[in-house]
Amino acid sequence: MTFELVRVGRSDLHVSALNLGGNVFGWTADEAASFAVLDRFAEVGGNFVDTADAYSAWVPGHTGGESEEVIGRWMAARGNRDEIVVATKVGSHPEFKNLRGETIKAAAEQSLRRLGTDRIDLYYTHFDDENTPVEEIITALDALVKAGKVRQIAVSNISADRLRASLEFSDREGLAKYVAIQPHYNLVSRDTYEGEKAALAVEHGLSAIPYFALAAGFLTGKYRPAGPAVDSPRAGGAAKYLDSPSALRVLDALDKISADRGVEPATVALAWLKAQPTVAAPLASARSLDQLPALLALADLDLGDADLRLLTEASD
Repeated sequence: MTFELVRVGRSDLHVSALNLGGNVFGWTADEAASFAVLDRFAEVGGNFVDTADAYSAWVPGHTGGESEEVIGRWMAARGNRDEIVVATKVGSHPEFKNLRGETIKAAAEQSLRRLGTDRIDLYYTHFDDENTPVEEIITALDALVKAGKVRQIAVSNISADRLRASLEFSDREGLAKYVAIQPHYNLVSRDTYEGEKAALAVEHGLSAIPYFALAAGFLTGKYRPAGPAVDSPRAGGAAKYLDSPSALRVLDALDKISADRGVEPATVALAWLKAQPTVAAPLASARSLDQLPALLALADLDLGDADLRLLTEASD
């Protein structure tokens, strides 16, 4: 089991076909558990780690940046900074909650400090700030690239209109341009990305790095209408799909394919995403080694046309 490397957009970044989410690090995974998950991920060729400056500010006693600090200490302890592609985000930290030029600059410095590094490989705007012109956002990000503090820039939650305006401004002015988009996208949430945003990704050569790839855990198959309660911080997010006929059809299709293939439903759900146009690497997290095998099995699973069609039709 070894992950293939895929190119992010038209950039010089080559990443594992699974993006390991760091939102749990320093939250539901303590430092020892986080290090164990990161070690195992790296052992099988995983090199793409995602975090944000806001993780995990929602936890009582936390201020944001805890995940970045854990990842930074792990890279320092393992001496593997040059082997890891680190993605983090700006715009949601309690002290840096907008995308003004001065905010982006200051927040990036704090992320660099917490990560213990001199550059961020992929820097996302986390949530769009529609009070700030896209021209100001792109210009600030471009300054970080020119200073060598950021290698490539990307975008997460944004409208199609604002995404188009950002891309066109970069092209027109010859400034740094988004190479990836991180949308909310999975088998039970397709209209959040498919359509205009996906078309823009194709037109401008962006890679998609979908978050909520497992629908807050629903696509793991652990949550069933008549099943036992699952002790998880995300149980509420997963449970909302239990009343959806289309979501339950997807679960049935996942069950069939996972039984045929001898893998977990989560692996099949990630493989469907990986096979979609523009998608480079689905994003998923694990708070313990027990949760990791279903994610890592993606390295060995490519779905055939019949499987992909069954899943797509179930989710339509």
